[in-house]
Amino acid sequence: SDRPEIQEEISKKDDRLLTLLKDVYVESRDPPVRVKDGGGEHLPRKQEEKRLTKLGHLGELDVKKVPKGKISLVEALTLLNNHKLQPEVWTAEKIAVEYSLELKEVHSLLEFFIPFAVREFPKDTKKAI
Repeated sequence: SDRPEIQEEISKKDDRLLTLLKDVYVESRDPPVRVKDGGGEHLPRKQEEKRLTKLGHLGELDVKKVPKGKISLVEALTLLNNHKLQPEVWTAEKIAVEYSLELKEVHSLLEFFIPFAVREFPKDTKKAI
């Protein structure tokens, strides 16, 4: 940058190179598409039907849309907590309808995934622990 002869050489127009460049012709072709016989596994799929998530106060932490038949993490925690607090209101049938899930999957979810509870011990019992 401090040598002016280099800057002059860079900005100089070279007519010989320009005429050579005009003679260049580039032709590009995509390779032929090969169809693999995979039994239809590469066929285009039907567009997945999605639903808006049912988000409460944790909405900023979660996704906004999920495929039908699936739930987001915040929804899973919410429905498990609702069932834990009010099992007679939030039955497996109601959860299945509310979140567009299969009933057998909801039964498995309620059976095998139990939200934990945080408990604080009173200060006077800490010595007993």
